[in-house]
Amino acid sequence: MKLSKKISALLLVLVMLVFIIMAAGCGKDSGSSNSSERKAAKDINHIKIGVSIGTLKQERWQREIDMFNDYAKKNGFQLLVQVADDDPQKQVSQCENLINQGVNVLIVQSIDANACDPIVKEAHAAHIPVISYDRFIMNSDLDYYITFDSVKVGEVEAKFIVDKAPKGNYIWLKGGPEDNNAHLVAEGQKKILQPYIDRGDIKVVLEQWCKGWDPDQALKNTENGLTIAQNNIQGIIASNDGTAGGAIQALAAQGLAGKVPIAGQDADLAACQRIVEGTQTGTVYKPIAKLNRAAIELAVALALGKDPKSAIDQGLGEWKTLNNNFKDVPSYFVDVTAIDKSNLYKILIKQDKFQKLADVYKNVPQDQWPKE
Repeated sequence: MKLSKKISALLLVLVMLVFIIMAAGCGKDSGSSNSSERKAAKDINHIKIGVSIGTLKQERWQREIDMFNDYAKKNGFQLLVQVADDDPQKQVSQCENLINQGVNVLIVQSIDANACDPIVKEAHAAHIPVISYDRFIMNSDLDYYITFDSVKVGEVEAKFIVDKAPKGNYIWLKGGPEDNNAHLVAEGQKKILQPYIDRGDIKVVLEQWCKGWDPDQALKNTENGLTIAQNNIQGIIASNDGTAGGAIQALAAQGLAGKVPIAGQDADLAACQRIVEGTQTGTVYKPIAKLNRAAIELAVALALGKDPKSAIDQGLGEWKTLNNNFKDVPSYFVDVTAIDKSNLYKILIKQDKFQKLADVYKNVPQDQWPKE
């Protein structure tokens, strides 16, 4: 009788262990994007790709939506695009909607780098891979990241300024603190600035973040810096063309526009106009057509169950890994180019057709335009 009870107890323990192992296995599956669990699309015409854009504040993002749409139209698959209007909660909700519509792959340009983990988890529960686009999604089980080298962007921006003003008082305008890219840009800027600061050649009189990369915050921060230094400013480090534009507005009010070197990134039309007019020193050109192409080629490969790393045209950039505080994420980096008045026409207008001659030079007398 005692032996029978022992056997029953042992069987009960075994059953419980089997149940626990099965439950643990199910829990693991619900949060994984394992490719063996995803059903590949039959062909490209059956693909549905979701794109979540966090903001349209900067000029570049609408261009990139248009590029995504053009590629989808030419290749015959469905593209679903949502724009979150700088609202992190709205972005999460919109991505849930895209997931519920059965997208094969989700491309996310995040607003808040630390607020997108729920998106990744929900996508993985539905066996949908997530590609972080340009802005890194942090602290999550992210699948892929397609980006520019943001540290190099910051280095190029700062080098523009220290080459023009190796000594003096500086205002340092950082980007949006909620965007991990802004921190990487600031890291690059610091690499160039720190030796000058350590030698005492450069004094930073004001160092401020500009939430949301807001030009109005850049304007106010620059006004404060000018007040602190009594307009005795030799250089301004800005983090993109929008914040550079805000700073230049503050300089113009004091009659200093064109006298204080300042650079940005993105090669926005307004920034290009300021460069040829002489009020902005330079910009960092990020060839968004290459970035866009890399992201959509990767998404299509994932949707079709093909090897993602060999799917992207290797002429667009190179594969590396980047840690998002959760894991080492396979990341594809597209290179950037320093643009000033000397090479703007050749690269942005003639070579890449990123801007148009008549648009960029519209405020410059026509006899000073480059010859086509």
